[in-house]
Amino acid sequence: MESRPLRYFVAVAEELNFARAAERLGISPPPLSRAIRQLETELGVTLFERTTHNVALTPAGTTLLAEARFALDALQAAGRRAQRAAAPEPKLVLAVKADGDAGLLEGILARYASEPAAVPVAVRLCAWHEQPQLLRRGEADAALVHEPFDHTGLDTETLAAEPRVVALAATHPLATRERLTLADLGLRPGDLHRFLEEIRSEGRDLAQLLTLVGLGGLTPLLPASVAARYPRPGVVYRQVPDCPPAILAIAWPQQSRSTATAALVRAAASVADAALDRQAD
Repeated sequence: MESRPLRYFVAVAEELNFARAAERLGISPPPLSRAIRQLETELGVTLFERTTHNVALTPAGTTLLAEARFALDALQAAGRRAQRAAAPEPKLVLAVKADGDAGLLEGILARYASEPAAVPVAVRLCAWHEQPQLLRRGEADAALVHEPFDHTGLDTETLAAEPRVVALAATHPLATRERLTLADLGLRPGDLHRFLEEIRSEGRDLAQLLTLVGLGGLTPLLPASVAARYPRPGVVYRQVPDCPPAILAIAWPQQSRSTATAALVRAAASVADAALDRQAD
């Protein structure tokens, strides 16, 4: 199967409109329609249910969409990694959400620099959960990322499990209490993933987030390391003992054979273990 029909299929599947997909691809609708028909014939399945006014994915189309996206990302990633490998001065790209490293980043970079296989590291700051896509597209070699995230095509190792705290405006009625429960915040354990994703989807950095907290606009659940590192006037942090911990992992592409990436993973695990030992003492 060639990549062009897959690109055409993904465009139609995302737009659910042949005219818009054709415009996005820079071609006219008739050749796009023919290409999709040919792909369906080649696979022996129907990918779209078409009516005069509607285009919808079939179950086969839904399955192919997930696989096609991954395959196209893998092709792009192969090219990007080859280009970076041919650079005069190879480097390793580590993707990190700003303030999302549990306080481990500096230690990891220092420990990694002592590894025989170490190469210069470029830290790429990114948005919440952008890291897995950067890895799959070949734009990063490793990433520090909080669970839950899409593990497709990635290997991971857990580094830290931190308690979560809730950030509240100092004037919030609950701010007078030292400990809160999810129920106090109007949440059930099953709501937590949705709640965290809503906060992440806002796309704000920590400074923006805490500004909104101080104004009484948000009550986000954050890793405890954030509270320790970012005291802020007008904002208080309260423990939420029944909240599941914030899990930080290091992730890298499954197909990676890079000794430099492997050395970074070892360094990260070593630094995380040492931090855990210090907490235990």
